[in-house]
Amino acid sequence: MSSLPIQINGANGNNSPSKKDSLLERVKATYEEAGQSHVFTFFDKLSTSEQNNLLKQLDEIDIHRVNRIYKNAILADGSQTLPNDHEEISPLPEEACATIINNPIEESKWRKLGLEAISKNQVAVLLLAGGQGTRLGSSLPKGMYDINLPSKKSLFEYQGERIGKLAKIASEKAGKKEGEVRIKWYVMTSGPTRGETEKYFKEKDFFGLNKDDVIFFEQGVLPALSEDGKLLLSTPSSLSVAPDGNGGLYAALRRPLSSNDSRTVLSDMKSNGIEYIHAYCVDNCLVKVADPVFIGYCLSKQSQAGAKVVKKTIPNESVGILALKGKTFTVIEYSELSKEKSELKKPNNENGGEGELLFKAANIANHFYNRNFLEKIELIENKMSYHIARKKIQTINLKTGEIFKPNEINGMKLELFIFDVFPFINDLAVFEVSRQEEFSPLKNSPGSKADCPETSRKDLLAQQKRWLLFNGAIFDNENIEIEVTPNVSYSGEGLDWVKGKKFIKSGVLSKKEDLEGLIE
Repeated sequence: MSSLPIQINGANGNNSPSKKDSLLERVKATYEEAGQSHVFTFFDKLSTSEQNNLLKQLDEIDIHRVNRIYKNAILADGSQTLPNDHEEISPLPEEACATIINNPIEESKWRKLGLEAISKNQVAVLLLAGGQGTRLGSSLPKGMYDINLPSKKSLFEYQGERIGKLAKIASEKAGKKEGEVRIKWYVMTSGPTRGETEKYFKEKDFFGLNKDDVIFFEQGVLPALSEDGKLLLSTPSSLSVAPDGNGGLYAALRRPLSSNDSRTVLSDMKSNGIEYIHAYCVDNCLVKVADPVFIGYCLSKQSQAGAKVVKKTIPNESVGILALKGKTFTVIEYSELSKEKSELKKPNNENGGEGELLFKAANIANHFYNRNFLEKIELIENKMSYHIARKKIQTINLKTGEIFKPNEINGMKLELFIFDVFPFINDLAVFEVSRQEEFSPLKNSPGSKADCPETSRKDLLAQQKRWLLFNGAIFDNENIEIEVTPNVSYSGEGLDWVKGKKFIKSGVLSKKEDLEGLIE
């Protein structure tokens, strides 16, 4: 399918009516073959520009793929079931999950492996940043959100500066000059967020990174469908579409970066010698971007892919659980796990303490991939089932041409989740990390009880206070807040210069000189 814009009456005269007619014939034939020709119901009544827009939209959609996705989704959702749907759900066996917690010797080995790969420019970062801060009361990209840190840095700023600091650490470890180690950052936006995101990165001078190392690309969309799988028109000249879920990442990696840039993310990775990828969601202020320990662990296991988990502590926490369905890895949504299973616990431990939850491996959307594996995902996508979200979808009455605003559910939007690939991975590397060190999601509006701007701020500053205390700093009182920006420390290293220093007021450490005025 062509992804180039159609300019029927372009000033250069290259797009003649005959070309339009040829395109129209081809697209019409494709949609008739797919049983979706109703999208042309109003075509003859549209203006030239409206016809142009509709043809462009239709031509960019692989309608046979949409039909296939619909059939697979209905099969998984309906009375017919997929082969493994009746298989027993069981907790991850202990041997399937390594841990960083209280494991300093292995942690050191894994970090060394990861830093070596980073120093060879083999590691890239893949950021899922398509969401807007709607729940937070903002229409801006979520990564621009200010959680009210003393520095006023946004999530994007923190993550960009962490990448820069980690590159310097890897460079020093390898004895390389500054700038020789580079970590490419692939930022997946959405249609509504791409413009603002790119503008913000430019205004902030890419947070000190080389602008050529930051690549923007867009999450895909899928048409909304009726219950019988027919495309829904939002206007006589356009389809109703919605984002295809964070699992749409896999297809987005294969699409051209833009109409003017034929590169794909995967082709760019290959040409730059990138072998290992760390993927994460923008809304976690504690994320260790390109985490060398995680990467090193996955390399030590020679795994195609890996997933970080944290320990679930209460049965009704709204998080997905990484578990086994039969013999395959899968993520069970909290709403899909029965109350009885969610409350199952191990026997009391030898010290008399209460046993942990059996289903405890909480998924935090923090993954490792081998590039070769990402390149092969297209071969298994036909087996992956999209999830159905049934909605009230405004559409056009095909008989009258009038807008129809339904009072009841009349259609569906289809999504793929990033973890839907797990059942097809035999060697998934599962890695348990500390919640207080690595997971503080920003999901809910200010003032909420959990996962909100206030908890994100609190968790990040509490982590940085632990760093300072570990390195010998002293706090005059418990209300003092000291922010340690990423350009000073990636994860608590390099802070020996605070030893014996007594902080008497709150402030920001963005360099050693900032100590003056904050200490006694």
